[in-house]
Amino acid sequence: MSGSRDQQVLANLKLLLEVSRRMGASTELQPLLENVADAGCQVLQCERATVFLLDRDRHELYSKVATGVQEIRFPADKGISGQVATTGQVSNVPDAYADPRFNPDIDRSTGFRTRNILTVPLNGLQEQRIGVLQLLNKRGGPFGEEDEELALTLGAQAGVALQRQMLLDQYAEKLRIERELDIARDIQQQLLPREDPRVPGYRIAGWNKPADQTGGDCYDFLEARGNRFGVLLADATGHGITAAMCISQFRSLVKATARLSDDLPRIATHVNDLLAEDLPNDRFVTAFLGALDLGNHELTYIAAGQGPLLHYHHASGRTDVLPAGDVPLGIMEGHLFEVSNQLDLAPGDVFCLLTDGFYEWARPDTEHFGEDRVVEIIRANAALPPDRLIQHIYQSVLAFASGTTQADDLTAIVIQRCQD
Repeated sequence: MSGSRDQQVLANLKLLLEVSRRMGASTELQPLLENVADAGCQVLQCERATVFLLDRDRHELYSKVATGVQEIRFPADKGISGQVATTGQVSNVPDAYADPRFNPDIDRSTGFRTRNILTVPLNGLQEQRIGVLQLLNKRGGPFGEEDEELALTLGAQAGVALQRQMLLDQYAEKLRIERELDIARDIQQQLLPREDPRVPGYRIAGWNKPADQTGGDCYDFLEARGNRFGVLLADATGHGITAAMCISQFRSLVKATARLSDDLPRIATHVNDLLAEDLPNDRFVTAFLGALDLGNHELTYIAAGQGPLLHYHHASGRTDVLPAGDVPLGIMEGHLFEVSNQLDLAPGDVFCLLTDGFYEWARPDTEHFGEDRVVEIIRANAALPPDRLIQHIYQSVLAFASGTTQADDLTAIVIQRCQD
């Protein structure tokens, strides 16, 4: 009898080694889960096996493979599996229907009859809980102590293998997302002007630096019709991929509408109605739509939630800080936009548009950079070329931030009328 038992122990060890080899060779999670479940049935000589993985974010246990049934999900602290996942202790139930923790609903839906249940924890390195392995219906009677030891040994091997594969999958998914974001960033950057425009009598520059790989800001210059030159700057709520999709839609709508009409109120009203139909209630776009008349040097604009706007007067050294003149786009369908203001740009004057990422960048003590510092920088450096003025503002913000992370997208346009 002892020889027969020794032979069985040796056979089980060989089987566990083979299972370990198969798990080590697996490069995908689903086949690995299937290997664990199949090995559980084979090693423990039972009818069914289920691997439940722990979803920490949702505080749930779920199965991607359960022999004979579809995926199962339930709270991570419920039932027999939930107790094992919580405590890390083995549960050996000789009579399932006599245990109040057992849920017979799956039996009813599948026609399967659960007699006995052995459940062991699946732990990764440093005893991190990965999930549980549940084995059903030991052939020939209830599970015994030797079965518990076998199941724990299998669970220890499976837990480390599963942890490794899940980490590899997470890393692969991270790389995939980063590749897609890189592509999205490249596409978005290609939508920005490749060079600053050359406009007689003016020096104009635009600049953009997203907080993430993709951003929710944009700027553009629209080709002059006659003596009118178009300027666009916009900021979608939030940042990242969702804001990038929103701002790309906005830019496309403006460009398409501007081909049909150069009337600013008509463009803003039409684009607003389309955005209001498509955007969720918590999404909107603040935008500046401007038309610069190169003949009389008047800048007419609509500031839809986009402000402040800074107008430096060369003759007096005064800087006007102008507020947004209308509601953001995408909030109120049917809203009729009107021209917010009209500015006369004298020789040497500077008009500066910055998104709120500049003003709201905070240093470690939470103080924001604010409008006053920007106004002072423009007053002291108004003679700089626009591209250098933007960089001077940006570098000043960086120095002020004292190492805090950029939390919002940064976009700027500076229009400087040349001195005659």
